[in-house]
Amino acid sequence: MYKRVLLKLSGEAMGCPYDVKVMDDLAKQIKKLVKDGIEVGVVVGGGNICRGRTFEKLGFDKREADYVGMEATVMNAQMLTAALIKNGIKAKTLSTIKVQRVADYTKEKAISLLKKKVVVVFGGGTGKPFFSTDTGSALRAKDINADVILMAKNGVDGVYTADPDTDPTATRYDEITFDDIIKNNLGVIDLRAAEICRKNHIEAFVFDMAAKNNIVKAAKGKAVGTVIR
Repeated sequence: MYKRVLLKLSGEAMGCPYDVKVMDDLAKQIKKLVKDGIEVGVVVGGGNICRGRTFEKLGFDKREADYVGMEATVMNAQMLTAALIKNGIKAKTLSTIKVQRVADYTKEKAISLLKKKVVVVFGGGTGKPFFSTDTGSALRAKDINADVILMAKNGVDGVYTADPDTDPTATRYDEITFDDIIKNNLGVIDLRAAEICRKNHIEAFVFDMAAKNNIVKAAKGKAVGTVIR
């Protein structure tokens, strides 16, 4: 079982619009981790609200579109924090971009909260344009010295030898290296994020969040997906 984890959730995982039942289930799973003594940080995406490429089509340049996406992740972080608090969990949103009434992110503040068994929900991505939330997750995992990034996917239960939707012979890896991910350009994780994890000896665990209690199982090292080392 890991001691400190960074849970990476897509925005879509929270529903569009927000699915109260799904968010309540997420909160309850995170609560189980906290009760087991696991320190939890969470990075959320913003894809349920907007995607940068959509705003580019509306005339935003890439930089401005990315900032809108970062703002969306802060909203999601606040919503998840509220769901956690409703379930009796101490939680705090920290943002890498300035938002009124939301605490600014520093790694010292994050680590202090984690040691107090407060779930820290990170919004704002990296705080800079041109980076994915995968990269933001890798950087936050590095900052807080997380043992693993739990990459909860929608309908993807691990890393495969080929696309299982188009190749019936594709098989799932139980374990793979970041070197293999980078070399073969496997799209399960942003390559910049993979490089950060590789250099800093951070594991990633790719699994399908839709299966019952899979977040809890992954945090306890159960074989429900693919471990990347």
